[in-house]
Amino acid sequence: MKTIDRKGFLRTLGIAGVAAVAAPVLMHCGKDDEDSETGVIDNTISNACAATNSETEGPFPTKTPSSLVQTNIVNDRTGVPLTIALTIQNVKANCVRLQGVIVDIWHCDKDGNYSEYGGTGMQSANYTSVHFLRGRQTTDANGEVNFTSIFPGWYNGRATHIHVHVYSAAGQSLLVTQIAFPEGSSSAVVQVAASSGYKGMSGYTYNSNDNVFSDGTSSEMSAITGSLSGGFALTHTIKVSV
Repeated sequence: MKTIDRKGFLRTLGIAGVAAVAAPVLMHCGKDDEDSETGVIDNTISNACAATNSETEGPFPTKTPSSLVQTNIVNDRTGVPLTIALTIQNVKANCVRLQGVIVDIWHCDKDGNYSEYGGTGMQSANYTSVHFLRGRQTTDANGEVNFTSIFPGWYNGRATHIHVHVYSAAGQSLLVTQIAFPEGSSSAVVQVAASSGYKGMSGYTYNSNDNVFSDGTSSEMSAITGSLSGGFALTHTIKVSV
């Protein structure tokens, strides 16, 4: 049987995403409010209220995500600390924030390996019996979830990224997507890649050449703040259609 690598898998699989019609609790999003002092209506979100791009879930989706309800997903992995704060909004209700939706995330370690998989041509390191860097949380009253992790590494054919799957409270899939990272000479990606334990930028695939992100990252691009010494913080808003 011919073995396919990760890059080949992604090329053949293409873009995938699913939508559902379950209606979780809607929370008001203050971005489209009338300012109490100026009387001016802020339409920032209304003018840019479009669903986040859907992307492939594979080739390493979490096998039993309901068993991994946790905010700290580091497990035994080492690397530069990263906190992840995600906000989920509903594009069918003027991007109000969604309370009570389920958010799964997963990403590779500093060496580019995933838990729950391995021992194959797609990933030689065998981590089939462990579950690091995977977690599930339910959005709070502000439509937010938070995770404690490490900065992801990278592997051939892919830029640095995080996978996300959003479900309704009833468990119906709303969106499968991925989070992109800003690039540039002073970006966190470059700083982390050059730090101890990571593998540098030699052979790195940038967003523009990535199999998933090459069609654009405008709705998937995160914001990164922080430093190598103190760790980095990622924030991102994901818009789903409920």
